[in-house]
Amino acid sequence: MTDVTIFAPSPILTVTVEDHPAGDEIHVHAGGQGVWQARMLRRLGSTVTMCCVLSGETGAVLRHLLEDEGVTVDAIERAGRGAAYLHDRRSGERRSVAEEPGEPLGRHDLDELYGRVLRSALDSSVTILSGPADASALPPDTYRRLAADLRAAGTAVAADLAGERLVAAVDGGLRLLKVSDEELLADGLLGTGRARSEGDERPEVGAVAAAMRALRDRGAQTVIVTRSSEPLLLLDEQGLVEVAPPKLEAADPRGAGDSLFAGTVSGLARGESIRQAVTLGAAAGALNVTRHGLGSGDAEAVERLRRTVAVRELVDAAGSPGPGVAAPPPPSGFPPADRPVSGRVSPEGLASLAVPATGPVPVTGPAPLVGEPEPEPAP
Repeated sequence: MTDVTIFAPSPILTVTVEDHPAGDEIHVHAGGQGVWQARMLRRLGSTVTMCCVLSGETGAVLRHLLEDEGVTVDAIERAGRGAAYLHDRRSGERRSVAEEPGEPLGRHDLDELYGRVLRSALDSSVTILSGPADASALPPDTYRRLAADLRAAGTAVAADLAGERLVAAVDGGLRLLKVSDEELLADGLLGTGRARSEGDERPEVGAVAAAMRALRDRGAQTVIVTRSSEPLLLLDEQGLVEVAPPKLEAADPRGAGDSLFAGTVSGLARGESIRQAVTLGAAAGALNVTRHGLGSGDAEAVERLRRTVAVRELVDAAGSPGPGVAAPPPPSGFPPADRPVSGRVSPEGLASLAVPATGPVPVTGPAPLVGEPEPEPAP
């Protein structure tokens, strides 16, 4: 039994060459989205089971590396080519020397992996659905099926995905979805909302908030959207908040989103409300950029940084209408749902972490928000 189960279909063996005064320095690590999430979860004290497929020689090495980091590995081992890359950073820039995406999962391997995830998740507080090393590794609909089955079993499901996998997971039903505004824009989920001003490529807050409401209506109970170096947005049944972590000097910005997501999941696994948990995630993401290792950071430093995270409520320009006011239609770029989502897990005890001294801040943008009905009790 572990705090968190991670569905990580194809972890990556990473080999990086860096310059050192004494000669070339070669680093060998386990990598991939699920691994980086697991690494931060372990740093924050959460126990983790990773359900994955390990292929060939690289898979054998990956098992040892993951277990050395304290991750419980529940893997299907098979022959063939596993995901791996070799990068050269001796010049100061990252240059790809060789990359292998790994072989797609066969039907029997996928069925076996699916069963292992269900078995492990029943003993975990939260289950994470992470992306594969290569888009062709498995069908996107796998994420819908897993999310729906885990939700039906009473397990909290969290995902940090994009594209078809994001839509599929949301259709299955999620406790938590994390996505970036750039991914929303690339996937056509921002409708007509675009940049805030000429020369500024970041989408308007109003357009992002409308897309978040569409995702929540579709099946994501809580939606977090990161916005590069700007404060992230969180939408739950209480409304929209802005979360601002401290700004630290960045050594390597890669992996900040995975650390933020993992920190938030760690807080949920501890029994914190989502608005409490996101402050842990924001601190973890902020600290990660100061380091070269993805998903790394010191737990004590994260907890100290957490005290500096600012949370404030945002409201639409028209104010907060009472219950029963319909939400605006989804942005035009949002694809229609193929299946209705029902039986959504009821949110419990989501209390606001902080009450802003100056009151809620209005959201401006091309698509003003309106209030939404009170959440219905769980069936």
